[in-house]
Amino acid sequence: FFFAHLQLDSPVTLSLPSLTSSGPPHRQYSRNNLLHAQSYKTQYIKMVRISLSAVATLITLTAPTTTNAFTTPHQRTTQPFSSRHEMSSTAEIPLAPLTVWGDTIPDIRETQSTYRSRATQPSFAPTISASSLSLSSKEEELEYIKENALSIKQQMVDNGAVIMRGFELMKEQDGFQAFYGALGMKVCLDPLHSVSARPTVDGTKGSPVYEAVNKESRKNFFIGMHNEFVGTRAPRAAAFVCFKAAETGGEFLIADGRAIFRDLDPALVEKLYNRSIRYSVMELPFFGWIDDLPSFLQEPIMGAVKGMASAAINAKVDFNVDLRWGEGGYDNIKMLQARAPSQPPIVLHPVTGDPTWFCNVHSHSSQLRKERESVYGAERFEDGASQINKSDMFFGDDGEISLEELKHMDEITMKNVQFVKMSEGDVVLLDNYKCMHGRNVFDGTRKHGVAWFEGWEGEEEMKQRVKEQEASSV
Repeated sequence: FFFAHLQLDSPVTLSLPSLTSSGPPHRQYSRNNLLHAQSYKTQYIKMVRISLSAVATLITLTAPTTTNAFTTPHQRTTQPFSSRHEMSSTAEIPLAPLTVWGDTIPDIRETQSTYRSRATQPSFAPTISASSLSLSSKEEELEYIKENALSIKQQMVDNGAVIMRGFELMKEQDGFQAFYGALGMKVCLDPLHSVSARPTVDGTKGSPVYEAVNKESRKNFFIGMHNEFVGTRAPRAAAFVCFKAAETGGEFLIADGRAIFRDLDPALVEKLYNRSIRYSVMELPFFGWIDDLPSFLQEPIMGAVKGMASAAINAKVDFNVDLRWGEGGYDNIKMLQARAPSQPPIVLHPVTGDPTWFCNVHSHSSQLRKERESVYGAERFEDGASQINKSDMFFGDDGEISLEELKHMDEITMKNVQFVKMSEGDVVLLDNYKCMHGRNVFDGTRKHGVAWFEGWEGEEEMKQRVKEQEASSV
């Protein structure tokens, strides 16, 4: 494509730039230059096609496989759990909701100081045990969930997460879907839906239950703590379920975002909030061949490649991606890095207004991932999608975050992490804004799933109660 555009078959002229003897001195080239460039055509046209084909193939493979991304939410009615799976797999499911960034916090340091000075700190992730409730059948479990749905959801909002243990109902996908249906959770598509990067547990097209990183090739990859959001979209809540626990490890990790905000160094909190943060969300490591081109061709080729890749990527996501040239991998190959827009690392909770850490540095920082490699072994990027799904983090003005600052955030995050060893049927219901999540390394076979929610029945009433409480306390 590029060589055709540059008209290298022409015996006299090129469109970018002219290779005739006319023009300014810096644009004068001899016929030998032209012949030299011509000789590269056959050798490098193949590399160009391979690189562009690789990008195009990845984009095609990650394209949405359904047309329901632009449909309206379906009517949600409670169905018997024996038939709910079929209903959810074929119904129209809405996109994940837009991220609620909330109001700007005028003085983040003062806000942190006030939060630290509270007489009592909020609790986190209480457990509801089926055995302690003397529930002896799936029907009794489902009835309990229906009768206590509002209380369970309120615990999720107040405490960040609720751990459900020992329930027979949720050992199978149909029962799991019946569980969150009885709670009144409003299911939405995976936030990665626009690139279809996450498979469903049962492999069914349109299924609302996705795999929670179970691949054997990713077993030694420690998934750092993060809130689930992609660009402009973030689920309000999620339910993670265990269908089969790994023989060793594989714990589900949770952390209270409010506690992380409380414990971070105030100076760093102020620096991060005032400068904002920015993620690198993708790397395209397919362009090492450009370095071998004649120097006068490299700049126009790089410009054209960047323009095409930018157009293709921005057509797939609903936020603007800024592409930058750099070098990546262990061999420092030329690559394009995609950076998302800047955003605040701390937000006010959409219901309670609590300040909470909403920042994926722990999972996205390439430096922290390299530190973990020394403990768990090197990451195994075995396929095309894994090669491009590499991330990093910067200040919002593209400044580098120091290793000392990264290690401090890592230390505070891990201080607040709970390792939850889940058994078959266990579920962690979490508020995606208050509770971060991750996954430990594992050995054996692991089958965990996740459903995402745009909200829940009773959410607006919760917001109203908070407003009334605030008004009465003034």
